[in-house]
Amino acid sequence: MLRLALPPHLVEQSRAFTSGEATPAEPRNAATVLLLRAASVPDEGPEVYLMRRQQSMAFAGGMWVFPGGGVDPTDDDPAVAWAGPSPAEWAEILGADESLARSLVCAAVRETFEESGVLLAGPDAQSVVADTTGDDWEADRVALEARELSFHDFLLRRGLVLRSDLLGAYSAWLTPEFEPRRYRTWFFVALLPEGQVTRDISSEASAVEWRTARSAVDQALEGAVIMMPPTFQNCLDVSLHASPAEVLAEAATRRIEMFMPEVAEDEAGEFGLTQHPDWESLATRGGLQ
Repeated sequence: MLRLALPPHLVEQSRAFTSGEATPAEPRNAATVLLLRAASVPDEGPEVYLMRRQQSMAFAGGMWVFPGGGVDPTDDDPAVAWAGPSPAEWAEILGADESLARSLVCAAVRETFEESGVLLAGPDAQSVVADTTGDDWEADRVALEARELSFHDFLLRRGLVLRSDLLGAYSAWLTPEFEPRRYRTWFFVALLPEGQVTRDISSEASAVEWRTARSAVDQALEGAVIMMPPTFQNCLDVSLHASPAEVLAEAATRRIEMFMPEVAEDEAGEFGLTQHPDWESLATRGGLQ
């Protein structure tokens, strides 16, 4: 299995946890969404929406990530207006209980709106909001971000239902034990709804952009951008598909299992993080080996 090299201070941190000198932090549940759209140039594959986190952020500062964030207690509200697969159906897909599955799907939709302005909701189960750029939408987005407005009340006030059918489950990663801030993160995929646009509005991002998944992988390999392993591998996976529709079709077949990278020592005495079991097959298919 391939390994990602670790800097010395993280090796020492890992040893402290292994020896029992330090106790792992309790992971926080989180949801992240890979927003997809067709590339403007034919045959370039899907584009993904990426955000560069502020350098000052305590977790993943300066790294390129997808919209997302931690689950809020109000996300687990059975009264949230809902269309599409039920929380019970999502529980089976995500490998979680029904309460957590509801929270994750709500968090995925809420965080995507908060961080990109894209809303996966509509007046009914067959429609989706076409434009969220007005001042009234921005006021609601800011109130959601500040936790002054719950997602349930936001949807209720606007007469909307969450469209869980617009999401596909893609993967799940658990931050290694030696990290001081840990997240149990489920990754979703979703097509940018027709008529909606992403906006540079997140207070946590210093830059945002659409780029093909393949170019994101290439730039990460060249060192031009910095990504955490889950972001890189999900981009690599998406880059192997010809269109967003293919990615969503693939997601519809998946049942998610949580993966946590571990520290391993190779024959040369170098320490690194073990990569996901799918890495080698993805890398080979993507022409990286």
